[in-house]
Amino acid sequence: MARHGKRFAAAEKLVDHNKNYTLREAVSLVKQMATAKFDETLELHVRLGIDPRHSDQQVRSTVLLPHGLGKTVRVLVFAEGDDARIAQEAGADLIGDDEMINRIQKENFLDFDATLAVPSMMARIGRIARILGPRGLMPSPKNGTVVPPEDIARALNELKAGRVEFRNDKTGNLHIPIGKASFDDKRLLENAAAVLDAVSRAKPAAVKGVYIKKIVLCATMSPGVRLDPAPSSLSAA
Repeated sequence: MARHGKRFAAAEKLVDHNKNYTLREAVSLVKQMATAKFDETLELHVRLGIDPRHSDQQVRSTVLLPHGLGKTVRVLVFAEGDDARIAQEAGADLIGDDEMINRIQKENFLDFDATLAVPSMMARIGRIARILGPRGLMPSPKNGTVVPPEDIARALNELKAGRVEFRNDKTGNLHIPIGKASFDDKRLLENAAAVLDAVSRAKPAAVKGVYIKKIVLCATMSPGVRLDPAPSSLSAA
């Protein structure tokens, strides 16, 4: 069993593991425990009542956080010609032309946080799908990252402003960042409420019974705090 340090052990003493906290209580407590020397990220971990083996029970969507994630998002846009010019003018950090695709393929270059693509580039991007896919960087129409040229600026602004993609893992869990410990409570509460609303709306029609089984909030280096799943307890108000 992994052994935790003194700082983690001291933080864990602040958590009542027999209690389900309201969202407001959890945010306040986790911020109190986020005492690392860097600005820790707060994350929601959601246990879903789905069978991840079934394709009709997959949960995947995006959410635009009202207050962003508190970090600079480097976006690579797969485009060429006039489309690349549009992307550059819209603020793309990198352009994914054939040269960039080769660099990713041969050098495993991944110095970016998100990607967009115009439809005409998708066939070529397929060559690096095995590199981008496992890292959540493969453009897809399902998550709004394959867009026509006229939508590049909008999609790029959303990514840089704090659009977050989420999808269940093999065990039926979601892991979604909501901001930095340096955020005030109001910003974290509103980001968390937006995430939880998006998760609720992403419920697959094939899922029966309890959809959200458990919610835990934690920071990068802190213990988890279990939330009361009742809607009244998850309000940002």
